[in-house]
Amino acid sequence: MAQSMCLTVALLVSGTVAALTGDRAQALLDTLKQDCGSCHGMTLQGGLGPALTPQALSDKPVDFLTRTILDGRPNTAMPPWRPLLKEEEARWLAEQLKKGVK
Repeated sequence: MAQSMCLTVALLVSGTVAALTGDRAQALLDTLKQDCGSCHGMTLQGGLGPALTPQALSDKPVDFLTRTILDGRPNTAMPPWRPLLKEEEARWLAEQLKKGVK
């Protein structure tokens, strides 16, 4: 799966992720809904893992969410996604979660 992933990232002058576009953005959203949804609930309202709604994540900084996505959570069912995602992709996913995934 990781080998088939392509990344198109536009960076702002500040170095943060501006946008992921096209097929890669859609692939990441599909991963979020299917793979993350298998533990966090298909509507991300919670399940084995906590809810991933903007309300539930309101007190979590994007950097914290990015690290959680990449490195997982020790002693929990949350696996590290670093082998499959680049840091920019994990940050983009964290930003999407903070905004609300539809």
